Amino acid sequence: MLNKYTNLLYWVAMAGLLFWFAYSKGWVLANFESINAKQAIHLLQNDKNITLLDVRTIEEYKEGHLRDATLIPVQALEENIGMLKQDKNKKIIVYCRSGNRSVTASRILEANGFTPVNVKGGILGLQGAGVEIVK
Repeated sequence: MLNKYTNLLYWVAMAGLLFWFAYSKGWVLANFESINAKQAIHLLQNDKNITLLDVRTIEEYKEGHLRDATLIPVQALEENIGMLKQDKNKKIIVYCRSGNRSVTASRILEANGFTPVNVKGGILGLQGAGVEIVK
């Protein structure tokens, strides 16, 4: 009997872990759009009603960022959400290093009435697609 409950507990834990992973990647329960680097570049080139938000650390930002990007580290986004109030009616393209922190930031933005667009692959993907990085 104990073995039966142990197996059940194991599978419940595995399902929870799988769900958590999918949630952290923005694959489930995401009320925002996620796009790849090429789609982000196309959007940046063709839509002028966009804000670009970098949610990495200050140190990462100084190493190189996209031109015209606003820096608000994801850890400080909730406290500094007011910095974006003028962008409430715009799409906000959100990127980080690899695409994980930007999911968290997109969830925060969406919960506060913004329209975030998460960049899968982050700045690494954008660099690989040929985006200009400035310092």
